[in-house]
Amino acid sequence: MRFFGFLLILVAASSAAAQGNDSARVPAVTAPTLADAKALAAKGRLDKALELLTVLAAQQPEEGGVESLRGMILYQKDLLPEAERAFARAVEQVPNDHESLEMRGVTLYRLGKPTEAIPLLERAHAAVADANLDPQYVLGLCYTDTKRYDDARRAFAAQFGFDPDSAEAYLVAARLFLRREYADESALYARKALELNPNLPLAHQLLGERALAKSELPVAIQELEAERKLNPLNGMLYDRLGDAYIRNGEYEEARQALNKAVLLEPNATGPYILLGEALVKLNQPVEAMHYLNRALSMDPGNFVIHNALGQAYRALGSVADSNREFKTAVEIQHRNDPKPAQEPAQTR
Repeated sequence: MRFFGFLLILVAASSAAAQGNDSARVPAVTAPTLADAKALAAKGRLDKALELLTVLAAQQPEEGGVESLRGMILYQKDLLPEAERAFARAVEQVPNDHESLEMRGVTLYRLGKPTEAIPLLERAHAAVADANLDPQYVLGLCYTDTKRYDDARRAFAAQFGFDPDSAEAYLVAARLFLRREYADESALYARKALELNPNLPLAHQLLGERALAKSELPVAIQELEAERKLNPLNGMLYDRLGDAYIRNGEYEEARQALNKAVLLEPNATGPYILLGEALVKLNQPVEAMHYLNRALSMDPGNFVIHNALGQAYRALGSVADSNREFKTAVEIQHRNDPKPAQEPAQTR
C-alpha cells in the first residue's frame, strides 16, 4: 500500500511539473490597448473594438483618446445619444480635442439640438484654421434653423470658399435655405445675389422654381426665361420651363422648351414625360407615345408614365390599352399601401 501511495504522489508531482512547463510555454495574455481598438475599428470590426474600449474605459485614470474613438464608433452605428455622451467625456478629458468638439456639435445637430450645437462648432472652428468642412456646413444648417440667416450665409460661403459678401455666397445660401423649406428667405437672398451680379447663373432659376412650386405660373415663366438667356445650355432649366408652360396651358411653348430638355438631358425621364403630356394636349398622341415609351423603358415602375400613356391611348381611341395603363398606374401608386389585417380563421 505504501508503494501505491508513493506512486500516486509521484504521478501528481509529475503532472504538476508538466502543467508548470506548459504554462511556461504559453505566452502571457497581454492587456488590450487603444492601438488594438483602433486596428479593429479600421478593419470594420466595430463591435469588437467597442468591447475593448469598454475595458479600457474602466481603467483609472482613463486613457485619453478612448472616449473619442468610442464616440466615433457609436456615431457610425447611429447610436447618437451614446455618441454625444462619449464626445462630451472626450472633451472633458482632453480639452484641446477639437475633433471630438466638432463631432459633439454635429451629433447634437442630428439630435435636433442646433442651439446647443452652435457654440461647440464655433469653438472648434475658431481653434483650428483647417476645420473639417462638413461641420462647417452643419454649422450653417444650425444657424439656418435658429434663424441666424446671415451667419448661415457666412458659414456656407466658407464651405465653398466664397467671399461671404459675394453674390455667390448669397446664392448658395438661397439654395440651401430653399432645400430646408425656408422659401421666403431663399427668395430674398437670391434677389440680393442678382443685385450684386445681375448675370449670375442659377439665381433666376431658383426664383422660377420657387414660383412654380407656389403655382405662380407667370412669375415662374418670367424668371425661367430670364435664366434661359443667361444659361441657354442648362437642360434642367428647360424641363422646369416646359412644366411651367404646360401648367399655364401654353402647350406649343412647352413643346419647344422640352425638345431642348430631352436633347440636353437624354437620361432624365422627366422631360420625356412632360413632352408626351404636351403632345397629347396638342393632339399629337402618336408622337407622344414615342417619348412616353422611351421614358417607360427607363423607369417601368413609374405610375406617372403609365398614367400619361393612358391619356395618349385614350386620345388614339384605344380604350382597352388606355384602361390597362390607368389600372397599372393605380396599382403601382398603391402598391405599398398598408394591407388590412386578415381575420383569424373561425374554428368549429
